[in-house]
Amino acid sequence: MPKADRKKIYENLFEEGVLIAEKNFTQLVHPDIKVRNLYVVKALKGLASQGYVKEQFAWRHYYFYLTNEGVVYLREYLGLLPGVVPATHKGRETTATFEGRVGQRGAGQRRENERSAYRTNQDKVTDVGPGNAPVQAVRGPRGGFGRGPVAPKQDE
Repeated sequence: MPKADRKKIYENLFEEGVLIAEKNFTQLVHPDIKVRNLYVVKALKGLASQGYVKEQFAWRHYYFYLTNEGVVYLREYLGLLPGVVPATHKGRETTATFEGRVGQRGAGQRRENERSAYRTNQDKVTDVGPGNAPVQAVRGPRGGFGRGPVAPKQDE
């Protein structure tokens, strides 16, 4: 593998902190890094054997995650400053919280009229429940549980 390709792979890995490669050794070019896919897989498997990346495999794809030891190694290999860190090691920017907003309800607070306005509709039928409807209205003139038609009555 050419040293320039190895350097491109390591730079991309250090920049992102994670690298995905398909298990397709005949694929000519990796979609993110413009080097052969075989070079990407083999270079990162070499780093995984040394403990610098963590390797996962699922659904024909390799997932390589940079470890803390790998950050130190790649920083030394690429000649980077100690303040430069991968994207996965950077902290998230915090957005405005809900504490300072006036007029908003909290999760546990309710308005006064929420419970009293619940189901105040007077159009409800009050004669519902077991025993209030005639049996024939529910099942029809002949009862049954799906066992075929009722046999005709025979006069004796």
